[in-house]
Amino acid sequence: MILKAYQYLINIKLKSTAILLFIIVLIQACSSTKYIADYQSIVKKVTIDSVDKKFEEQAYNYVQKDLRPASKLSIQVPLYNLFNTKDGRYKTTDIKPFGTPPAILDSTLVEISRTQIQKFLKSKGYRQAEVTSAIKVENKKAEVIFSAKPGPAYFIDKLTDSIPNTNIKNLYESNKASVTHLHKGMQYDEDSLTYEREQIYRIMKENGYFYFLRPYVNFDVYGAEATSKTNKIDLNLNVTDPNDGPHKQFNIGYTHMIIAPNPDGFPDSVRYKLNKDTINGIIFTDFSKRYRRNPIVRYDFLKQGELYDIRNENLTYDRLYELNIFKNVKIDYFRRDSTSNKVNTVIQLIPQKVMSNRVEGEVPFNGGTVGFNLSNTYTNNNIFRGAERFELQVKGGLQSRIGNGAKPFSDIYQRDFSISASITVPRLMIPFYNPVLGGNGMPHTTFASSYIYALQKDVSVRRIFINSVTYDWFETKSKLHSFTPLNFEYRFGNLDTANIDLATRLNNLYYSALLDRKDLTLGMKYTYTLNADKLNQLRTFVYLRAGMDIAGNMLQGISRLAGSKHDPANDDPAKILGLPFNQYMRPEVDLRWYKHLGGERQFIARLNAGVAYAYGNSVLTGIPFEKQFFAGGSSGVRAWQARTIGPGNYNREVIASDAYRKAFFGLDQLGTMRIETNFEYRFTVAKNFLGATLKGAAFVDAGNVWNIRKNESVSSGFDELDELTIFRVSKLAKQLAVGTGLGLRYDVQYFVFRFDVGLKLKDPQFSGSDQWVISKFFTGARDFKNNYNATHGPDTYRFIQYNFGIGMPF
Repeated sequence: MILKAYQYLINIKLKSTAILLFIIVLIQACSSTKYIADYQSIVKKVTIDSVDKKFEEQAYNYVQKDLRPASKLSIQVPLYNLFNTKDGRYKTTDIKPFGTPPAILDSTLVEISRTQIQKFLKSKGYRQAEVTSAIKVENKKAEVIFSAKPGPAYFIDKLTDSIPNTNIKNLYESNKASVTHLHKGMQYDEDSLTYEREQIYRIMKENGYFYFLRPYVNFDVYGAEATSKTNKIDLNLNVTDPNDGPHKQFNIGYTHMIIAPNPDGFPDSVRYKLNKDTINGIIFTDFSKRYRRNPIVRYDFLKQGELYDIRNENLTYDRLYELNIFKNVKIDYFRRDSTSNKVNTVIQLIPQKVMSNRVEGEVPFNGGTVGFNLSNTYTNNNIFRGAERFELQVKGGLQSRIGNGAKPFSDIYQRDFSISASITVPRLMIPFYNPVLGGNGMPHTTFASSYIYALQKDVSVRRIFINSVTYDWFETKSKLHSFTPLNFEYRFGNLDTANIDLATRLNNLYYSALLDRKDLTLGMKYTYTLNADKLNQLRTFVYLRAGMDIAGNMLQGISRLAGSKHDPANDDPAKILGLPFNQYMRPEVDLRWYKHLGGERQFIARLNAGVAYAYGNSVLTGIPFEKQFFAGGSSGVRAWQARTIGPGNYNREVIASDAYRKAFFGLDQLGTMRIETNFEYRFTVAKNFLGATLKGAAFVDAGNVWNIRKNESVSSGFDELDELTIFRVSKLAKQLAVGTGLGLRYDVQYFVFRFDVGLKLKDPQFSGSDQWVISKFFTGARDFKNNYNATHGPDTYRFIQYNFGIGMPF
């Protein structure tokens, strides 16, 4: 049986990935019982009887972790067995950090679990609850059974309070309706009492009661034995005063903001002389001599004369850390005398290193291509002594075809180089307006400039110069706005007409006109993002990122006011500085639904769509090449390499020769519209795998790109191609690419290494039933690939696509 399974995996050519999965299945089949002593047993099942369904999961959490059996689908125990057994027994030394050991029966842990479950039931209102335990052992496999007799549930019959401090009582009563979980008739629950205590503490700390502590809040609980009420409980809330008198509210006095001389902090042996100048209640002393006052004190929200509010303290912590110039922030308070109702603030800041240099490299490997990118990024986090972040990046790379016996980098078809610089200021720099923001997140103004050089061998050279100003600010912690009022792009493209004949350019190469153009763009962008702060959380929520890129309207208005004569529809566009300008709108939306399935399991459904529409001065020339959409890649339809799907039912067989097909690889499969959808199930494979967490994913992707109107720049030769590439709702099902696959994510907390394997199911470049290429994958794959390669050379057909990346795909 095992041999047949092995042969089947080889036949369908899943190679190393399938073999690895096969080995794991074999390991899973191995029982852990053979590695333990004869007197030991492995816990295979834990059962809790007679507990209300709504409390079952919580009750199970009180079973000691070392007693809980692993899931039947988990490979953590098999991994542990693989690396931590020797001579038929579990090792007691030199334990490798792989997987999780099996749950070995321990009667002490059983008793602790029984006691904790019983306490839990009592805390949920079953005050007479009793829990017993039983153990069944057979063939060194144990089942632990916890049987509960919860008895009757107790309900709250009467709620009273004793709050002698009138101010606190009034404050509590005014907030009670919005915060309390306690009400008459509810089932008694100690968690509700804890919540009430925490809410009262929070309210006090937000309203000036600086010295208020949680122990000042407690409850008197009177059960049936005290009130003669069957299954009823009376509750009395107490908020007591300290022994030296009633609670008092405090205001903020002055603030000492002190910056240490260097990243080592404040040496104990050195005495420092503080500044004496007070401005707006703040005494600023910078022993490092690196920082200007105003950009730092702007994010001190503990203002002189205001009532103490712990929210302002937390806000000050958050914003000072977000300046990214301090490695440690500490806030202390002191009173000059015991009769004062003011607390003075001391904020100690320890600077971090200002400058850094980061070298990064990657080797993109996708199907039949391999390349490398190398970048050097210099960062100065305090270039003008006001926490301004300056970043200079130089990046270069190349891409080469592999296969057919060719050596890596012997067939380089693409070279890229870019240099970019940006300055990010931690506030909104708006002329004649200085908004005070920062309550929900750090606002930023970013000035950016970049130069991009892209060479496609024997096809084109593109040079782009980009300048922009962008404002980012938070409406709430979950709502981010990004507005670019100025985005200027100068584009210089050159088509290598010496190597491409005119007939080929007109009849076969759909996007050649986009490459051979010189123009400029002046526009603006806006992006709204919802719930980006929740992306790393295991919870249910909706994520939205919607943006609009608009260009050319201002220049069009200037051109008309200047009275210039032009007719874009007849290839006579308006010009600025001797160059035609682009006019278009480009909305795009990324909508996702994250569904938490319990534990570390999550399901994500995603829709990514966008359209680029040229009008006015660009009605004939269309959307710039860089603004076109593409499909495929490690964050899209992962069974295809990026820029190898569509548009629509486009098939590269229409290109006249192998040479042109080779030269235009990655340039001819773009569109002015994109629709992609992804469905992904995420789970944990092993929590301790080489010192990190190994996570898995199963996914299904679908999508394509299209054109939204005919190519008006060429008068003939495009009718048949237009039919294949233009979007029509009636053809949507026939033009979608569909793929599926599995992935692994190696999560080292600060970043994630990702490896996905995608398998093509449906390929829109074919027609009819031939689109379902998955049938060819299992039968006749060799003949299918040979036929394809003969008509599409040097392109080769690959059913499986490997994707390596850093970070999650979405």
